[in-house]
Amino acid sequence: MHIITLALLLGLYLAQPALAHFGAIIPATDIISPADPTELGLEVKFIHPLEQHYMEMAKPKAFGVRVRGEVQNLLPTLLPAKGRSREQPRDFTYWRSTYSVKRPGDYLFFLEPQPYWEPIEDLFIVHYTKVCVNALGLEDSWDQPLGMETEIVPLSRPYGLWTNNLFSGQVLLKGVPAAFAEVEVEYLNASPGNPSLVVPPAAPYVTQVVKADANGVFHYAMPRAGWWGFSALSEADWTLPQAGEQKAVEIGAVIWVRTRDMQ
Repeated sequence: MHIITLALLLGLYLAQPALAHFGAIIPATDIISPADPTELGLEVKFIHPLEQHYMEMAKPKAFGVRVRGEVQNLLPTLLPAKGRSREQPRDFTYWRSTYSVKRPGDYLFFLEPQPYWEPIEDLFIVHYTKVCVNALGLEDSWDQPLGMETEIVPLSRPYGLWTNNLFSGQVLLKGVPAAFAEVEVEYLNASPGNPSLVVPPAAPYVTQVVKADANGVFHYAMPRAGWWGFSALSEADWTLPQAGEQKAVEIGAVIWVRTRDMQ
């Protein structure tokens, strides 16, 4: 496809209303093998993943990791960075961190952001986000909940996934399965290992939508190598003040997984 045509298509679809916000924790890799560096870079963002459209992100309320049952506060490690899509006229803040992996196990990185006011939707957004990185071959806790207000507990191991694998998860709200929850799915465009841009043929292709069953369980087969975000949305039973009024809060349970092509 010619560059001009690609730019025109991107401009067309990025001009559409984009409402699928995703909290994101994107590590440099999802698996650390014995020969790999043990310094793990992480990027913390609030974005429209396929459109690569950033939202301004305040320093999170909480950022940490749980490994072997121990929770570590990583908030002091966050450093601000700037990013933008081609269509955005200014830079937006996201965050970077580096973590030193010292022992084998499943590293569950998690994030609770500051509430984000979205005037178009007339509500606040809070996305409780997580990602699992496996280190040095010990698989010990990838299927264990973190106890966040809402979260997706993976039923498929969330690393070592081939392209087209079926990913399954269970949506929890206050620790209880969220029956018939709606789950939004987006691909992180220009993912590592697959840098070419995906150009959606129509707006519904930007965000995929699946429904969980009565037990909060959902499934989705990922058709492209790279990072995939899953976001299950609920309305909080609490509100926040904005301009003298109490406003609703959308809470999202977000998990990220990576797929690779089978060679």
